[in-house]
Amino acid sequence: MAEDELENTEEEAGQEDAGSKPGNKKKLIILVVILLLLIAGSVAATLWVLSGSSDEEADPEASEAVEQPEREAAIYFPLKPEFITSFEVRGRQRFMQVEMNLMLRDNTAVSDIELHMPAIRNALVILLRGQIYAELQTPEGKELLRQQALNTVQEVLVAETGEPVIEQVLFTNLVLQ
Repeated sequence: MAEDELENTEEEAGQEDAGSKPGNKKKLIILVVILLLLIAGSVAATLWVLSGSSDEEADPEASEAVEQPEREAAIYFPLKPEFITSFEVRGRQRFMQVEMNLMLRDNTAVSDIELHMPAIRNALVILLRGQIYAELQTPEGKELLRQQALNTVQEVLVAETGEPVIEQVLFTNLVLQ
């Protein structure tokens, strides 16, 4: 009897699978179509949103003019005379000579730099005297010194004028002997 019931349930299950397969296929097809419509709608919405900026793309010069104001021309202010400092390395006297230019963009700041030149030169001399000769022989050491010189000059100018008007410190000559 249990075997008869088992056979009957297997037959019913088989009939349900056979009868429900076309319904399942239809549901699957409907779900796939809905999914494809949602994806197409998403792509269309994205393109529509992105096309809203097409008027800016049509005239890139106009959008650049709004975004970036024109930069003033660079002004190079040489620090004359050059800096010369000595190092004691393993009992031998070594020298460094550095010529620097300050790069700025505000022409009105030149008078502030000239006015505070003694403080700027003093800070740079102290910076240069505190360097390690072996580190200055590497490109990384020279770049680090340039960054430190920039920070030093900016600190002096901020303390004196309230603005770090210097954009870069450039080495125009650096000799190590």
